Amino acid sequence: MADNNRAAAGGGAIYGLGIFGALVFFWQQADSFWEYVLAILQGLFWPAFMVYEAFQALD
Repeated sequence: MADNNRAAAGGGAIYGLGIFGALVFFWQQADSFWEYVLAILQGLFWPAFMVYEAFQALD
């Protein structure tokens, strides 16, 4: 059971890095206040869409 917890923690760390990388990317593209707000939202949800698309491609 302890091995499953380590695997889950590793996946969470990789997902967290994906969120951080997306936030940095979208933040650099923003020019106005609302674009910064949108950049935060995109940074939080973009990795989830990427994982979803990857699983669809594996099907």
